[in-house]
Amino acid sequence: MSESFIHYLWQFQYFNKQALTTSDGEPVYIFHPGYKNMHAGPDFEQARVRIGTIEWIGSVEIHIDASGWTDHRHEQDAAYNNVVLHVVWRNNKPALRKDGTTLPTLELQERVDDALILRYKKLAGNPEEIPCAPSLSAVSGIVVLSMLDKALAERLQRKVGAVFDLLKRNNNHWEETCYQLLARNFGFKVNADSFLQLAQGLPYKVLLKHADAAASIEALLFGQSGFLDEEVANDDYIHLLKREYTVLSHKFSLHDRKLNKAQWKFLRLRPANFPTIRLAQFAALLLNQKNIVSKILEAETYQELRQLFAARQSPYWRQHYQPGKIVREEIPWLGDMSIDNIIINTVIPILAAYGKLRDDQVYTDRAIAILQTVSSESNSIVNRWQALGIKTTTAFDSQACIELFTNFCSKHRCLDCNIGASLLKPVHT
Repeated sequence: MSESFIHYLWQFQYFNKQALTTSDGEPVYIFHPGYKNMHAGPDFEQARVRIGTIEWIGSVEIHIDASGWTDHRHEQDAAYNNVVLHVVWRNNKPALRKDGTTLPTLELQERVDDALILRYKKLAGNPEEIPCAPSLSAVSGIVVLSMLDKALAERLQRKVGAVFDLLKRNNNHWEETCYQLLARNFGFKVNADSFLQLAQGLPYKVLLKHADAAASIEALLFGQSGFLDEEVANDDYIHLLKREYTVLSHKFSLHDRKLNKAQWKFLRLRPANFPTIRLAQFAALLLNQKNIVSKILEAETYQELRQLFAARQSPYWRQHYQPGKIVREEIPWLGDMSIDNIIINTVIPILAAYGKLRDDQVYTDRAIAILQTVSSESNSIVNRWQALGIKTTTAFDSQACIELFTNFCSKHRCLDCNIGASLLKPVHT
């Protein structure tokens, strides 16, 4: 038995409510179970119940065993003073308030249909990556769509929270925050952390001082990342970058925040995805687009954003994957899928965060509209859902599927999922 299952039973009232009484024999009538609390404190808020002859409006706390109340020291926490009913699977110990009075307790273990318990155990115990996969075809399309909307909303909310966290660290400086988010995204998962560390150690304002000098921008990025540390013979451009970085790192006191080349990952990456090439493409973007936040906020269409990020690396990095290592064929610039990735993972969160901060729905609506324009991502998670019959046409669909898999299916949060909840729903309640 799990606490989440008891949450589910209480939220949807899937138990026998005939002659309902507390453990002390007082009759209980439930007008409303309350609303699930997503923050600290009791599990449900604003519940409305009648216990004995008194009607209460307050909180409901849920545990597997009633002793959980004491184990978690709720009687000492003022946040739980408003609890009017304790709902448990087993009432193994009286729950006492701080003043020593007994908290009314409702035990459920004899009031739940065995078939419902069996369905829950079968779903929760399924070792498949998507536990409901064998039964998904039986779920109505409306339920699936509603869950995908919910998953997308949660994903966007979490990404907005990450933007706010970074914005707070940057003293509410939007340009610096956008620059760091873009840098992280140019790492494309494998080198995301290294790119973010590079950006946090190389302030955007330093780069802006040299915004029209390609060699200076590349010297700062490649020097600060550690790629100019090794000696390269007969390469005038790399020697130029080294000299430039020596001067600029001293001028802006950057050396203490410098990365080591060993922090960058090359293994199993195609050469076009090497961090050196991504750095060169990032440098091109910074050179071509100053005040990037303003341009993101002003862009109203997907096409405008595509043009914004269509940056081509400098001539040297069209012929070199690494310093001093020349190649025959010209190295491609930032591709369509990479630009879409940047739009999905950087632009969309920035638009949504800006809209929320300004209380302006226009930016959030624009973020959603752009997601519905960008083509669906193609990866192993999206492919799993497609194999189960879930169509993904746009990035709105694929982002929702990714969220559903990573934060619901993989964590076995079936009871928080509309799909899982519908599969468990009793025929008669």
